[in-house]
Amino acid sequence: AGAALPARGDILIQIDQSTQRMSVDVDGQHLYDWRVSTGRPGYGTPNGDFRPNRMDEDHYSEEYDNAPMPDAIFFDLHGHAIHGSYDPVGHPAASHGCVRLDPDNAATLFDLVKEEGMANTQIEISGDVRVALHNAKPASKKRAATRQPQIKQGDFGQYEVYRQTSPSGRPYASQPEQYPRYNHPP
Repeated sequence: AGAALPARGDILIQIDQSTQRMSVDVDGQHLYDWRVSTGRPGYGTPNGDFRPNRMDEDHYSEEYDNAPMPDAIFFDLHGHAIHGSYDPVGHPAASHGCVRLDPDNAATLFDLVKEEGMANTQIEISGDVRVALHNAKPASKKRAATRQPQIKQGDFGQYEVYRQTSPSGRPYASQPEQYPRYNHPP
């Protein structure tokens, strides 16, 4: 008796520009739900139904200063692709119309499409990126890191606490000294 061949799955990738989300189903079973970044106005990601036409695991954009596009799945003839991004995702970006994913998620999707086949993959893009921009939380203003001493009096005399902004934009302060400073003038 012959061994049964493994069934090929139909992959449905749905991208909603209004919510900046992607869902991935195989044979009607929901597998993944990920944050994405689609193109903001002026860099629009096209809405419509597509099929992948080319895949490149280690692609660099010739049009945009050799920008890395790991695990790229191209879905139209204008160079738009779903690919990994080292920038944070979840909000519209100047992506020139590509759909950006976290690199680990892009690798997972790339492997899935490679295994199941481009012909068995459908990509549906819908929604309005302006809704995502309207619903976005206001961006926090990141201040440049500065060292501004603040002289305080305490039980141990004068000491300085340096307040600084971390790379994430959150303020932090050094720990106050445990011992008093010399109490003579400089």
